[in-house]
Order: sequence, then C-alpha cells, then structure tokens
Amino acid sequence: MRTDTPITVFRKDYQPYPYDIPEVSLAFDLAPEATEVRCTMRVLRKPGASTDAALILDGEDLELVSVGVNGAPLAADGYHLSEQSLALYGLPADATIEIVSRCNPSANSTLMGLYVSGGNFFTQCEAEGFRRITWFADRPDVMSRYRVTLRAQPQYPVLLSNGNLIATRQLPDGRNEVEWEDPFPKPCYLFALVAGNLTHRETTVKTASGRDVLLQVYSDPGSETKTEWALDSLVRALRWDETRFGLELDLDRFMIVAVHDFNMGAMENKGLNIFNAAYVLADPDTATDANYEGIESVIGHEYFHNWTGNRITCRDWFQLSLKEGLTVFRDQEFSADMMAHDMDAAAAASARAVKRIDDVVALRAAQFPEDAGPMAHPIRPESYQEIGNFYTATVYEKGAEVIRMQHTLLGEEGFRAGMDEYFRRHDGQAVTCDDFVDAMESVYVRQHPGRDLSVFRRWYRQAGTPRVTVKLDHDAATRRCTVTLTQECQPVGVEKKAGADYVKAPYHIPFALGLLDHEGRALPLRHEGTVQETALLELTTHSQQWVFEDIADYPVPSLLRDFSAPVIVDYDWTDEELALLSAHDSNPFARWEAGQELATRQILALAQARQAGRTLHADAAFIDAWRALLTDPAIDAAYRARALALPSEKTLAERMHAVDPPALAVARDFLRAELGRQLTAEFRLAFDQNQTPGEYSPAPVPAGMRALKNLALSHLLAAGEHEAQRLAEQQYEKAGNMTDSMAALSALINYGQGEFPQEALAAFYDKWSDNPLVVDKWFALQAAARSTTVQTARDLMTHPAFTLRNPNRARALIFQFCLNNARGMHHPDGTGYAFWAEQVLALDALNPEIAARLARALDNWSRYVPALRTPMQAALQQVRAHEGLSRNVQEIVSKALEFAA
Repeated sequence: MRTDTPITVFRKDYQPYPYDIPEVSLAFDLAPEATEVRCTMRVLRKPGASTDAALILDGEDLELVSVGVNGAPLAADGYHLSEQSLALYGLPADATIEIVSRCNPSANSTLMGLYVSGGNFFTQCEAEGFRRITWFADRPDVMSRYRVTLRAQPQYPVLLSNGNLIATRQLPDGRNEVEWEDPFPKPCYLFALVAGNLTHRETTVKTASGRDVLLQVYSDPGSETKTEWALDSLVRALRWDETRFGLELDLDRFMIVAVHDFNMGAMENKGLNIFNAAYVLADPDTATDANYEGIESVIGHEYFHNWTGNRITCRDWFQLSLKEGLTVFRDQEFSADMMAHDMDAAAAASARAVKRIDDVVALRAAQFPEDAGPMAHPIRPESYQEIGNFYTATVYEKGAEVIRMQHTLLGEEGFRAGMDEYFRRHDGQAVTCDDFVDAMESVYVRQHPGRDLSVFRRWYRQAGTPRVTVKLDHDAATRRCTVTLTQECQPVGVEKKAGADYVKAPYHIPFALGLLDHEGRALPLRHEGTVQETALLELTTHSQQWVFEDIADYPVPSLLRDFSAPVIVDYDWTDEELALLSAHDSNPFARWEAGQELATRQILALAQARQAGRTLHADAAFIDAWRALLTDPAIDAAYRARALALPSEKTLAERMHAVDPPALAVARDFLRAELGRQLTAEFRLAFDQNQTPGEYSPAPVPAGMRALKNLALSHLLAAGEHEAQRLAEQQYEKAGNMTDSMAALSALINYGQGEFPQEALAAFYDKWSDNPLVVDKWFALQAAARSTTVQTARDLMTHPAFTLRNPNRARALIFQFCLNNARGMHHPDGTGYAFWAEQVLALDALNPEIAARLARALDNWSRYVPALRTPMQAALQQVRAHEGLSRNVQEIVSKALEFAA
C-alpha cells in the first residue's frame, strides 16, 4: 500500500514515453507464494529522444532477481531500484532487456496484479496493476505485441492468456507449459493470465466474413449449468456488433472467465475477459431477472471493448471516457435492441423506453450527486491523485450520455459514418477524446455547413450538470408559441479553486421538445423545414429562442424527450399539466418523467410535513394519476412497473435544500403504504393478472410481468393488508425462480408481521449457504432492510459467511447498509457514520480501491441537515487523520472536506 505524500498528476503535463516497446515475451513459473516472471522486451529509443534518457519502469511489491541488457547482466551502476520504479541508464538505441522478478500472489489482497482466488491464479491490470507483475512502462500509450509462456503444476490444468493458443506441452518435471500469442499491439493494462482448475462451456460460430471462431466461458467445476446464458449473451453481442457497427471478432477465440474475488464487474483484456462471477453465473433458481439483464449487458460491454478500448485505446488515463463512455453507450444500445427484439413497432418503442428509463434512473441516482459534490469532475478530468478513483459514474454513465448526444445530433446513419471514420483513422493507436470528436465532427460539418462541434467539446472539459430553464410564450392572435431555453452551470468541485470570477462557458445541448394540447394530443411542430411531433433544438449559447407557428392555444410542453441531454430542466408545470402528460404524452420517456415529477413533489411535501411534525396525507389528484397508470390497458407491464416505481431516495435528495434521509424514507414509506391502501383492488388485480406460470424465462415480457406483480405485492404488504402477507408467504414458499423468491422475502422482511419473515430468512440461508452469489443476496436484503440498525450490521459481520476480503461480500453488507439504508446509516446519534469510518479503515488495510469506493458514501456531507452534518464531518476527519491511509482514500476524504458544497 502506498502511503507517501499524494502527487497530483495533470493532463497538461502529458509527455510521450521516450521509448517504444514493440515486443514483449513473458514467462511465468506459477506458484502461489513465489511466482517467478521473466520479462524480455525489445526497447527502441524514439527519434528525437535524448540519448541520456533513462528507461523508467514501474513496479510495486516485486523482488528483483536479475536484470540484463542484450544478453549480459547489467552492472550495479547501470540501474537504480526504488519501491516504485526501476531505472536503466546508458541503453543503446535498440536493446533487448531481460528482467527476472518474483511476486507473492497469495498475499495480494488488493486484487490488482497477479493474485490467488479459490486456489486459482487471476490477474487484474487496469489501471496500474501490471506493475505488480513485472517492471514495465505501465501506461496505456505504450503498446506491444505479447508472447506469453505459462508453466504450472498439474493442479492448474487450465492455463490461459491473451490472443491465440500456440503450443501446449508437458515438461520433464511434470509441469504443464502453454504458449499464447496476441497478434495485436496492446497496452499492458489489457494483459491477462488465468491458471487453475476450471470447467468451461463453448461454442463455435462463423463470423460475418466466414471465419470459424471459438467462444468459451470458464468457471469453477460444478457451475457448468449456470454459464449457458453468459455464452448465449456473448453470441448475441458478437452478432450485434457485426450488424450495428460492422465490427468483427479479430481473434481465433474469445474467452470469459468467472472469479468470485474481483474488484469490479469485469475486465476487457484482449481475448481473455475476466469477470466477477456475479456477471457470469445464472440459472432460474439462483439469479433474478435483474441478474440476467446485468449479465447480458456486462458481457456485451466487455466484448464491445474489443474495438472501442482495445483496438483503439487511450493515450493516457485522462482519456478514460474515450473507451468507457463510448462502450457504455454501445452496451446500452445493445441491451435496448435485445429487449425490443422480435416485437412490433409499438412494443419495441416501449421496450426501448424501459431501457432508457433504467439508464436515466441510474444516472440520476449516482452521477447527478457526483456532479454536485466535491468529487465533481469533467468526463475528461484535468487532474487526479489516484486514477482508480476516477472509474466513476461521470466517466462511464455521463460519458455515455455525451456519446449519445453526438448520436442524437448526427442521427443513426451519421453516427455510424463517424464511427467508421474513427476506426479508419485510429485503428491500432492510443488516442484522445478529441480524436473521437474530430471523427464525429467530420460528419457533422457535412450535414450542417457552417457549423461545428467546438461548443460541444466543452462537455469534455467542464464539470457539473447544466440547468436549462424553459419559458413558453403564446400569442393567440398570431397563433405563435415562442420557446426560450436558458442554460447555466455553476462551478463545482475543483472548479471552485478558480475563484469567484470563474464563469463556465455555455454547452451545446440537444433539447428534444414536443407540445400537447389540453386534450393530450400532440401538436405538429414546424422546425427547420420539417413537420414533426418532436423538434430537436440545439442550444449553444446562454439563451436562445425558437418560434412555432399555428399553435392555436397555450400548449403543454413535453420537455427533454428521451432525455436528449444530461441536464436538469426547470419548468413550472401545474400538477394538472403533469397529470395530463403522465396520461397522454406520446413520448414514453417524457410520459414516465411527468409521473415521476408528480411523485417527487408529493414525497418532498410529505418529507417537509414530517420535519414540521404535521400529519401526513396524500393528495387525491396524485392517487388518481397513479390509478390511471396502474389500470391503463394500453401500457405493457414492464413500462407500468417503471412508471409506478417511486423515485429513489438518492434522486429525491438532490431536490432538497438540506438533505434529510430519514424524513425522505418515512415519506416514501408513507406514500407506498397509502397507495397500497387506496388502490388495493387495482394492485391486487395487477398481482393476479401478471403471474408467470410455467417454465422460467428472462425475456422482457415475462420479466416485465414479474416486475409489475412484485411491485404490486410490495405496495399491498406495505399497506398492512392481511391478505397480502398470505400472498407473500405463499409466493415465497412456492416460487419457481429467484426473482419471485427474493421479491416476496424482501417485502416480508420490510413490511411483514409475525415470525415468518425471520424464519424464512434462516431457511433461505440454510438452502443456499453453499452458493456465494445467493449468500450475497441474503446479506444485502438484511443490510438494506428498514429495521436494520448499526448493531444489526455488526451482528451480521460476525456471521461465519462474512468476510471483508471478498469485495462482493463487503458490497453486499457494508456498502448496502452505508449507501442504501437511510434510517440505519443516518441515525441522529452518528453511530452510522462511526461504523462507516471503521469499515473504510478496515477495508483500506486490505484493498484500497474498494475502501475508496465506500469512502464516497459521505461525499456530499455538507448538504445534509445540521444534525447529521456535524457527525459526518467528524467521521471524515477521523479517516483523514488515520496514519498510513492509502492515497486512494486520502484523495476522497480530503476532497470531501476541502471542496464541500
């Protein structure tokens, strides 16, 4: 763990590496406590580089055995070894360097570099893990061709690395030896190695050009039945990328390997993707609909990186969104297309809207608070202390929205042309975000002579979420409606250092708008020579106006359709207008948005009443609007489940001047129960009509039916309906799939009565105690339960199945409690924050990357009510003062305290 003084790295200081390393040969003699690595690399000094330039190689927690140049040992005065680097001096312009080192994979609790999990060897090298394997230029702009030799004892029969399999043999000492070669240059962060006792499922498919390629999914023995969906998802991803973007798999094989100890969701290593087992293993008994959807999405994401991230990679880590934002957009589109597959036009539009809603819900819950907090940064940051802290919702999800805006501005055909141009210009290179926008701009300027994307580029260098204020003026005499859009974005995070005179420049905001009459009918909009229901307005200055002709009466605006830009809209709709939009808007996303705004207003009003000690009651008009959504036969079940879901506490918190999580939790619970009481008959009908008997399928239609049925069950149980308890108990006992089992158990734990909920919890664990992913679900259910306190969480930590060393288990209990339990975490006595500080420090001693993610739970402490703010600040100060704190956590807590809102 690095505990020295943090160093801030700035994008403006980027310098090319003075050497090329075109070829690397790695030989591993694998042993859990002492793996020897022989790294042989050809090193070429770049033209123009100083002949005195040292070759600086990164390394951490390595034992140097030997170093040689051109076959001869290097003299002691020819190199300098430090804790984090190996410098070689006086090298010829063309040299072969050989470095032999040792590492201890079994002691590597950081799960970065080479480590042991479940008795097998795995690697994780992004962002800076390769330096824990061997000394190397651990930066993404050094791209090399790799040849890898793996040698291991017979208990590790599966030996995998990147690229194509070259040779396998048994050595005289009984060990197995395997050689792999990757024909494509790649940065070292894409290196991968897997060695162990694994089983696999495979299939051979023919690519669009007629080549046969082998697809394989590896996992622990005995889990073969749980990898079918993953392999099918991989085939679908391969076909989709060929069809949608014309991109074909470029290797002879593509492998996915599941591991239970993993810091992230998955990693796109060239041809050898290593996955958190949670995003590989699934069967109806152990995985929910959400798990199935997540597996398909993540497999798509990592496969799509083969081109957007691997064939073209980042010049430096400031450009991380170049690959991640783009690939998130691609996996979102893939998932939407899979959800809409084989549906008629109307059903497909609804299915795609469901996916869009889910993506925006996630963005608002995670990224909007980040944009408003001390860690706010552009999708292309200007500086960092630990790059691991910038694998954020801003880089990923907001980065995807920035790509989506380019897709919106160019259209599907134009965006595809821009992608083709991007690959034509940069295949095999390490490039920048500007290079990507340049390719898109080459198409945009042809479509719009005299215009460019110079203003749009500000999305890459400015942080924060812009606010767009909308004003409508209607002239009945001329039948004209004038729409005025005004944008602003205040300095956030590190931008505050610029001082009071710092003013951010306007963004280029594609703003999709529709107008409805007071019967809910769409009005035709004449815009840029077209007549359509939706006009795409391009806001590029502080304020602009657009005039629409032949609008007889003052219209009801449908704003930011399909969430055409990641902005906050300010418009003072009446509740009656929102109800009309919720019932009639032809744009599914905007229709959902109107209902969410109604619910948000209702919950915030209830929270204020709670804070003031007033009696809580729900407005009849809101109940009627929810009844209309619940009973509308024209809306499919999946869409209704989203439309009727109450806004999350995290999203609601962004609308409070002083955040009060317990008040929000009480308000949401009251409204959930009140809806259940007043719409009992309607919810019971929805529950009955959306049963899915027969064989389980994760397809969108039955999954949507289960989502609506289980939402109805939670409302009925929250309302205290005795019959609902019986329904929930019956569903839990007879459930034929994990989705229904978990939904019933969750409802019972949170709203049930009597002894059954606790008995069911105990029985659930007994049944699934040998399945780590289901045990994670068991911990997570309890961690987020309404009745769970700090003491409950502590008690759960003493359970024999709990360990902080496994990231999934830590996320299931500690993260769930700290991030998603408003009552327990934010108790006024401050015990939740003391618990948070304790766990951050405990995790930091094991795995700083995971600890830093937990540290983010208190980012926005200064925006909370005073009673909570003070103990939050004390907890942050306690963590920052801890001796030996990692750079990862130090950066998070220091910024939280320094750049408080």
